[in-house]
Amino acid sequence: METRFLMNKAAPGGYEAMLGLEKFVEGSSIPKSLRELIKIRASQINSCAFCIDMHTKEARKLGETEQRIYALNAWRETPFFTAEERAVLALTEAVTLVADTHVPDDVYEDVRRFYDERQTAEIVMQIVTINAWNRIGVTTRLMPAESK
Repeated sequence: METRFLMNKAAPGGYEAMLGLEKFVEGSSIPKSLRELIKIRASQINSCAFCIDMHTKEARKLGETEQRIYALNAWRETPFFTAEERAVLALTEAVTLVADTHVPDDVYEDVRRFYDERQTAEIVMQIVTINAWNRIGVTTRLMPAESK
């Protein structure tokens, strides 16, 4: 497969707007390691190879273990994630699959057990932002570079 086009070249204004969203979530109070788990899990659901590649590498740089990264798509079946992470992963899945889930109240309420309204909003913005990046990556067939 080949990349269809580069969004930053074809629509630089739109790409700059996306970078603005990214800048907002990068400045949030949510720990970077948790933000990377959100990015990986949404990217797995959306089958965005470019983002999976990028964010698993970033997670490893932050000290994330191979075991947790490999098990992330089966997080419910493992003991490797905290209650807070599980709540955020459930919300990530619900928001990513919003047409199917409509983000159930119990999923939202579980996140609110651990995070205040501002933090919850920041988590939602992180989920929304990675989903937008995934849609760009999948639509344009953005390809990850092959590791050597």
